Amino acid sequence: MNEWTMIEAINHSLAYQMRNNQNIIVFGEDVGANGGVFRATDGLQSEFGEQRVFDTPLAESAIVGMSIGMATQGLLPIPEIQFMGFIYSAVDQILSHAARMRNRTRGRLTCPIVIRVPFGGGIHAPEHHSESTEAIFAHIPGLRVVIPSSPSRAYGLLNACINNPDPVIFLEPKRIYRDGKQPIEDDGQALPLDTCFVLREGVDLTLISWGAMIKETLQAAEQLAGKGFDAEVIDLVTIKPLDISSIIDSVNKTGRCIIIHEAAKTGGVGAEIAALLAEKSITSLLAPIQRVTGYDTVMPMFQNEHYYMPSTERIIDAAIQSMEYK
Repeated sequence: MNEWTMIEAINHSLAYQMRNNQNIIVFGEDVGANGGVFRATDGLQSEFGEQRVFDTPLAESAIVGMSIGMATQGLLPIPEIQFMGFIYSAVDQILSHAARMRNRTRGRLTCPIVIRVPFGGGIHAPEHHSESTEAIFAHIPGLRVVIPSSPSRAYGLLNACINNPDPVIFLEPKRIYRDGKQPIEDDGQALPLDTCFVLREGVDLTLISWGAMIKETLQAAEQLAGKGFDAEVIDLVTIKPLDISSIIDSVNKTGRCIIIHEAAKTGGVGAEIAALLAEKSITSLLAPIQRVTGYDTVMPMFQNEHYYMPSTERIIDAAIQSMEYK
């Protein structure tokens, strides 16, 4: 077993899959000689050569467009978009072509691309470097959107995404890239996609989150336990497609639900979860569904970043308010 951070787990997953599949190509801005801005691809170019790991111009539309051509012709591209805020110029390629390729060709062509993207705030970065706009891609048919929240899940989920035949947006919460290590066996094993992970079982209320916010959510659950409230914590992981059945099972048990995400509140993934629960579990709810989220503003500069991001205290306050309903 190896003790790895999330960034190390991602690096080793890429290396394992590249050793076992000669069709995998890794590329993006600074991913070659420098090993990526966060060092996710460190050492890959020296092991696999410049034809399989290479740098590209600062041109996200070209990066993804090239990936689509590769994917339809038998290669397995894994491009990196350096920051979430840089992906917008590639949205046309992702939405108009990658996501539609299987449907457009009636199944004749698939588009196996894993687009890796560091996302989210918390590292004191400038504008366009701290975006959490996962809901944009969750809305698009034909895309899978996956967000790990720990080193072991990053390793297993990336393995699964690489072996998936359709395009995946793999969002990496950079705030927790190096936030602790976990024992991981470098065996290429995949974790299941399209399913939630119950990280903590409870009976009083359900806390749903994903990515870096899992850290604050688990902290809130521990503090709530000290106040006599037994919270269940669900890591959503695959936000498209949603494992709504697992969420319904939990909320039917607890009767209360709080959804926590860093992204802006309006039109976020939390709103979709709340709508589905209102459709399918309304009779089980003992209190209104609550959302603890970022605000409907651009992520502020680093001096005010902590005001924007949901805190453990905000989650606890929402939970106590929910528990007051009898």
